[in-house]
Amino acid sequence: MPILHLVIVAIVQGITEFLPVSSSGHLILLPNLTGLDDQGLVIDVAVHVGTLGAVVLYFRQDVGRAFSGLFKIGNIADPDARLALGLIIATIPVVIAGLLLKLSGYDESLRSIEVVGWATLVFGLVLYVADQKGPYTKTAQDWSLGDALAMGLWQMLALIPGTSRSGITITGARQLGYKRSDAARLAMLMSIPTILASGTLVGAEVASSMDLAAARDSLVAAIFAFLAALAALHFMMRLLQSVSFTPYVLYRIALGIILLAIAYT
Repeated sequence: MPILHLVIVAIVQGITEFLPVSSSGHLILLPNLTGLDDQGLVIDVAVHVGTLGAVVLYFRQDVGRAFSGLFKIGNIADPDARLALGLIIATIPVVIAGLLLKLSGYDESLRSIEVVGWATLVFGLVLYVADQKGPYTKTAQDWSLGDALAMGLWQMLALIPGTSRSGITITGARQLGYKRSDAARLAMLMSIPTILASGTLVGAEVASSMDLAAARDSLVAAIFAFLAALAALHFMMRLLQSVSFTPYVLYRIALGIILLAIAYT
């Protein structure tokens, strides 16, 4: 695959993976604007590995706490153990729903430009309502196992392409009353086991077909996705100190309208 194609896909995926703007919407729009071919499953896995590395590095202190908590998970009074258990609980619903969706065969039927366009638009508006109406009473330290389960159920909606995994989990957190930066922080931490689970499932499918050229392309894609995702995380977490999620909502509305215009014309 041409290096420029790899870099473009990696940067688009890296930037949009953690911003609440739907990475799948951008990856569908990309070939319509540029004429580029679909990047394929191998590169999909590679860019997700890159974005996973970025979120682990950016939230390395929280990741270290969660890892430490795994070894004392029976002690719920310990905050590290509670964080680790919360991440496990939050991941279970989307893993079960994802497996059922894949086994049913409906996962491919959802990957139409119409579905992505409507999901980008509708769930952008849902984020706006939750952000504007949700209280500001909780911080990440208040994350309970009940809230982890609730956010995990919200995360199941991310199986609809265009919803945005980060966007829907942030929506759930804001609806539960978490402050904006804490909602984003919890959503990003929840992405780690989710990406690991989906990456392991898909990665097993592509590992046997890898050759030297595919390995080289994957490495390039992973590196650029890592750098783009790290920059996007830094930008969003800094921005949330002073503004709401409204700029992302407005962007989603515009993107959704463009996708629907392409779909119906």
